[in-house]
Amino acid sequence: MNVVRSRYRILYGDTDAMGIVYYANYLKWFEMGRNEWLRAQGLSYREMERDGTHAPVSQVYCRFRIPARFDDVIVVETQVEYVRRASIKFTYRILRETDGEELVRGYTVHAFVDGNGRIVRTPRRILERIRQLQEDPKSRG
Repeated sequence: MNVVRSRYRILYGDTDAMGIVYYANYLKWFEMGRNEWLRAQGLSYREMERDGTHAPVSQVYCRFRIPARFDDVIVVETQVEYVRRASIKFTYRILRETDGEELVRGYTVHAFVDGNGRIVRTPRRILERIRQLQEDPKSRG
């Protein structure tokens, strides 16, 4: 369903003492991809929070294949695998732009909660947008 691609050039500060990207940075790029996916659909995490709904990560998986290095340009491909009653799952592939080599593959699952951390239903705007994407390919961001 509707892949959104985000570009990022690796900074020197993203690397570790061995000159390769520090592993935790991939989770930041998952977040970047997720936010860009929402924006591409006309949705906003900020608006969702203003409406009193949050989406903390409840699961994360990251399979490292090939390291990225300083000055590489990466492409984060993000899509939604599913939306359920009170959760959403995003999947990610991080590729090196120059050769398309897959560096990392992973996913995050997010529970929808209110300001007190209690589980709530998936926001209606997200459900409606996902339905549009499933029903009408022309409506894709």
